[in-house]
Amino acid sequence: MAPEPEEKPIWPVQDQIAAYLRDGILNGDFPPGKPLPSSRRLNEQFGAAAQTIKNAMEILEREGLVYTRRGAGVFAREHRQRTMTPAEYKHPPTNGGKYQWITAADRKGLSGRSELLDVEEVIPPHQVRQTFDLAPDETAILRRQLLHLNDEPCELVEVYFPLDLAQGTPITQHRRIKGGAGRVLADAGFPPLRCVDRVAARWPTPQQQVALQMPTKLPVLRQFRVTYSVQDRPIQAEVMIKAGHLYELEYEF
Repeated sequence: MAPEPEEKPIWPVQDQIAAYLRDGILNGDFPPGKPLPSSRRLNEQFGAAAQTIKNAMEILEREGLVYTRRGAGVFAREHRQRTMTPAEYKHPPTNGGKYQWITAADRKGLSGRSELLDVEEVIPPHQVRQTFDLAPDETAILRRQLLHLNDEPCELVEVYFPLDLAQGTPITQHRRIKGGAGRVLADAGFPPLRCVDRVAARWPTPQQQVALQMPTKLPVLRQFRVTYSVQDRPIQAEVMIKAGHLYELEYEF
């Protein structure tokens, strides 16, 4: 049984139960195919009514984490949380080949693809303006795409480029670029030399909820990456949004 917190959580009890079971499923404490704690045990632990426990199970069912076997109880599914290794994906593909994340997916028997949504000149968000040292009314080029694994949306990506580097190149065109935008910059004398990531958990915006088809009220992982080139110049800034219940990030030091 999980230890009692010093103070009572303020979430509705059904969300507390769902969070407790979700954590156990993703951590392996409740293995796939094994029954989850009984309603009686959950009632003792959370003081929850039968309908409240049922509501919690329905939340987890919508997330694809459990299934019900009539007369036998509720069981954990083989969860789909995947480990992403961002450090492996910072360099553009060689010879116009596949992106590294697609190659990594292939190695795991998964099918990866990207869908280009928008290419436009915009006033970027504050964090990007700071990165590029832009005035409040200055613009940058935005390329927005949605990444899929096995035809399921997994990541919403917004990549911003300084206008002076992108103008007159395929980066400004609404089409996929062989070898990626990073290859265009590298060929222009601005190869990626180092990246800095900031990772945070956030509640998704309405746009992110729809794009990632979030099944319930779940957090997302927000990864803000700045790529630097020669003379430590920032050449692109990326905002990468992943469904928090499906993906974790792994960094090696």
